This record gives sequence, structure tokens and C-alpha cells, in this order.
Amino acid sequence: MTTQPGRGLVLVVEDDPAIAELASLYLRRDGFGVHVEADGGAALATIRRLRPVAIVLDIGLSGMDGIEICRTLRADGDWTPVLFVTARDDELDRLLGLEIGADDYLTKPFSPRELSARVRTVLRRAAGAPSPAETYTAGGVRVDVTQRRAWAADTEITLTSTEFDLLTHLVRRPGQVFSREQLLSSVWGYAASAGTRTVDVHIAQLRGKLGEHSPIRTVRGIGYAADTG
Repeated sequence: MTTQPGRGLVLVVEDDPAIAELASLYLRRDGFGVHVEADGGAALATIRRLRPVAIVLDIGLSGMDGIEICRTLRADGDWTPVLFVTARDDELDRLLGLEIGADDYLTKPFSPRELSARVRTVLRRAAGAPSPAETYTAGGVRVDVTQRRAWAADTEITLTSTEFDLLTHLVRRPGQVFSREQLLSSVWGYAASAGTRTVDVHIAQLRGKLGEHSPIRTVRGIGYAADTG
């Protein structure tokens, strides 16, 4: 079922009817239109047909799973914000080290109010905000904050809005070590109670995209930093 969007149409891809209904209810309360799909293949066709502003995507779908859907979208150059929903820790483990290109993650069971808040946050981040001319260099990576573009050596790298904001936060303060809790608060705007493993997932994605030029250093037991050399 599709409702007329106010803040834009969100596609909820979820094969549990109760979860889909609850997520839809809270998203509609926040002014979003909602369309629900339970099948991965149908969801991909719907994304291409309806062009939602954001996608809430369950990983554990029958047939084409959420990871395959997201990977297909990114390969096609579709960077619609994606919020993954995972049912088990091992699904989140699958994301670690995978260059998927999702913007955020939630683990079941989750608060539908938090889901809606995260969708709003992802959309604000994707829209960007005017900022003074800023360019930063760390190792072989250059970040242009004004244009929201990043390069590894001379090759431009396509980043999700979340990946870009995380990289920018680190390279703005070279050498400074940030805990996972600090990054979650500063980049995502969430309290640590929301879970810090999403930080590790995005760091892994960033490193995968930046390759040997990545300036990101793991500080064991603390968090991450960006080095200039």
C-alpha cells in the first residue's frame, strides 16, 4: 500500500507484516508516504519505479536479500539513502568489511520511533548543508567539504552521505583519536545506547573504498583517528 508523501516516499522492505505495519505507522505519523514490499525482487523493481527518498531494508529477505538489493542499486549508480535492518548479530557481522554503501543500521527489535528519527537524520545528511569553503588532505586522501567530494590519490571516490561525513569528521582533526561513542554522537547524532558497531561497519566501508590511501588508523581499545602521513 502506498500513501501520498508529505516529506517524501519511504520504501519499507520487510517480510514480517507486524514489523512493516508498525514501521509504516510511525513513518506516516512523521509525514512520510510509505510503500511496503515483502519480496526482494519486487522491492528492486519498486525502487526503480517509485524513486523513494529513502529505503528501510531488511537484510534477511527470501530470494534477493537486502545486501544484494543495496549492492545492485549502488552498482547502478543509485545512491538513495538505505537504512539496513538486521535480525541477528551475525547479519551485522556480514556487513563488516563489505563495501555495501548503506547509510545506517538498526538491529531488531528496535523502537519504531527511533527508526523514524534515523530516517529523518539520514535524509538531512543526504541533503547536506551550506558550509564555508573547506578542503582537507590526510595521507593520499583529499576531501572537498563544500562540493562534498573526495579523492584517493587522483581518483574520485563515491561515498554515501554518512561515509562522507564520517571521513570529514576525522580528517578535520588529524591525529585526534575519537572513541566510537564520540563518533556516533558527532556524526550520527545518536546516543551510545543506540549501539556503536555501526561505526565499525562504516569505517570498514570507508577503508574498502579508499584502499591503500586510507588515512584511518585504529587505536586499539579506544577508537579511530586520521593520520596525515
